[in-house]
Amino acid sequence: MTLPSGRDFRPPWPLTSGHIQTMLSSSGVRRTLLPHHAYNVLEGAESVMVDGGDGVRLTGAYTAQKGHAVSRGMAVLFHGWEGSVDSTYVLQTGSRLLADGWDVFRLNFRDHGDSHTLNEALFHSCRIDEVVHAVGDIAQRWPSRSMAIAGFSLGGNFALRVALRAPAMGIPLRYALAVCPIIDPGEGLFSLEETAPWFYQAYFMNKWRRSLRAKQAAFPQREYFELQELKQNLRGLTEALVLRHTDFDSLQSYLDGYSVAGRTLEGMQIPATILTARDDPVIPVTAFEKLELPDNIELDIAAYGGHCGFIRGWDMTSFCDEYIAARFNAI
Repeated sequence: MTLPSGRDFRPPWPLTSGHIQTMLSSSGVRRTLLPHHAYNVLEGAESVMVDGGDGVRLTGAYTAQKGHAVSRGMAVLFHGWEGSVDSTYVLQTGSRLLADGWDVFRLNFRDHGDSHTLNEALFHSCRIDEVVHAVGDIAQRWPSRSMAIAGFSLGGNFALRVALRAPAMGIPLRYALAVCPIIDPGEGLFSLEETAPWFYQAYFMNKWRRSLRAKQAAFPQREYFELQELKQNLRGLTEALVLRHTDFDSLQSYLDGYSVAGRTLEGMQIPATILTARDDPVIPVTAFEKLELPDNIELDIAAYGGHCGFIRGWDMTSFCDEYIAARFNAI
């Protein structure tokens, strides 16, 4: 069976622009123009609380497929930073997998979606243990023939790290796919500040500040930040919160804590795919080209697609849906 490849994605002009792809990927315009079937995963979805271990609670949404006599398995989807289970790209991918006979679980990371009130400590990107534990809880509660994970951006980074740890934790994960994952957080942070146009940092910072204010409102007895800290740029605010709320003694040690750069993934035991785009304005393609990967990890660099875009045309559907579904179905 021939699987779709990044080189197959050839969008029409002006969708050949990585900036347009990136801006449209999570835009209200796209949400409005998408066909109705892109939201089918919402029909019959069950809101669920899962166990993140050590008293941590994470939220998610489970949708059982009804179109096939037997489910293909469980597809677990991870959103990106400051996204949620209801992000457009998560709903669209989930709906396609549902149509292909997969049960779908969309997981919220801590402090994403409407989950700020559940856990007192702040989210940060090194909280991998609770995500691994949550995936294990999902596997136990909904046993399936196959279990596969797909994640986007920061969610792609989490998907790779979960896959790296799953066998040792007894989690029956069979495949992982990461779309435009964060590889080297230090380089990615620098790129957003120094290389990417200003509006990308402004977009993420506005969402992050709103999330932090929601966290402060949920736990008014805690001081999560000082107002002056909230006015800092991405690097400054990240460093302030790292030193205040984690055990890391520097910003760099924190960034290294969730890096999957270099040879980090060489111990991966299960098959995995990394899909990215050469014109991604958020995560430099050089981070992917420097990876040293084992044979069971496929690196696929498309010419176009932006950051988690891969939008095929003006119906706003994504090449990622076909790409992910084909690889999940081939398990």
